[in-house]
Amino acid sequence: MRSAFWLPVGIALAATAAANEVTVQNDSLGNGGQGTIEAGFVANEKAAAWLTTPCSGNIVAVDIFWRSLFGTAPLALEDSIDIYRAGTFPVPGDLAEEIGGPVLTDGVLNEYRYLDENQTIPLIVPVAESETFVVALTFAEAPDPTDGPSVVIDEDGATPNGNAIYASLGGGVYQWFSNTTLGVTGDWVIRAVVDCQSVSTEADVAVAMSADPPQYTAGAPLTYTITIDNAGPAAASSTTIVDAFPADYDGVTWTCVPSGGASCPASGSGTIAGSVSLPSGSEVVFTVDGTVAAGTTGTLSNSATAVVGAPQTDPDTTNNSVTLDVDPVPSDDTIFADGFDG
Repeated sequence: MRSAFWLPVGIALAATAAANEVTVQNDSLGNGGQGTIEAGFVANEKAAAWLTTPCSGNIVAVDIFWRSLFGTAPLALEDSIDIYRAGTFPVPGDLAEEIGGPVLTDGVLNEYRYLDENQTIPLIVPVAESETFVVALTFAEAPDPTDGPSVVIDEDGATPNGNAIYASLGGGVYQWFSNTTLGVTGDWVIRAVVDCQSVSTEADVAVAMSADPPQYTAGAPLTYTITIDNAGPAAASSTTIVDAFPADYDGVTWTCVPSGGASCPASGSGTIAGSVSLPSGSEVVFTVDGTVAAGTTGTLSNSATAVVGAPQTDPDTTNNSVTLDVDPVPSDDTIFADGFDG
């Protein structure tokens, strides 16, 4: 059914990918590499590459290497380039987009970024990270069986479940096959360009603290409320919280309540030292109970700190730590120290 011709190839690229764009491919063909022209197609047959994107984003271009034996063939008008959702190999799923009537230039990795010849309707097909999709070239007519031009495969074997052919069985009947079932042992040089969504790694985590009562009495209970929130835009999935508490603060126990999808340890005693997870827009609230030691005087100072773990970074570290000073309740002597007695 197919005729193949080995040739050394020099790939000319039709366009250059932008900074966030990733070329998705099975083939290993590069400049000066060895490839084979597969010229045995008939009208309405398809060569299809099953590709898996490493990121979420949009398919914004497809590439097809088109080559004749001598590299001098005229422009070829083919039927279409189809982009399918993955089905069950080798049969694709639903059609996601079609580029009608692609014109292919001999010896070039032809790149298509528009659905129309006037280049006014951009190709945009959303894909999710690790999603498999299918790019297929549909032939309008049979290539010249002696020299092509036609699609090319690489020469170092076929990616498992990575290449398929929609082949004619005669009488207007067509069926999908794996390349290897029909004796085609390489990867199609059919690629896609995915514009990966830029994902911020910045997570603005902040710490706030209050005390109840706002002034302490030695020997009496004192409660701290410590709130850690994440203003985003990224999630802070591994944020370390530390609060060692003053030496004059005894019998410390605490509980933690998360909200907005956050998570934290439910309860504990003594020093807070552990990790919490903070999606963007979420918070955790620690409620800390203890008793101010009898005989305590002066200011009771307590500090809490949150450290955002890698790979996230905090764009504003000035709000990652807070220190709260709690003074004792004034004595009667202090109230009347100025001599005012009535």
